[in-house]
Amino acid sequence: MPKLSTEQVAKLLGIGKSSLSRYILAGKVPAPPETMAGGIRLRLWSEKDIERLREVLPKIANGRKIRYQKKAKKQPKRKSKR
Repeated sequence: MPKLSTEQVAKLLGIGKSSLSRYILAGKVPAPPETMAGGIRLRLWSEKDIERLREVLPKIANGRKIRYQKKAKKQPKRKSKR
């Protein structure tokens, strides 16, 4: 399999390119080193890199999802007025 760009990998995994880039910048996912090609920095993902990413992605705590789960746990249940 040829090496893929970050955008192609994100599409393959069903997530947005910006989400994947944000996870890389935050250090949440392992990423291949950047390479220079014609004055442009890009990451070339191998099959091994993609497999590691598939293992890590389900373990990432998505801020919004976790925040709302915690918020729902803290709220007391309301009693009906009937």
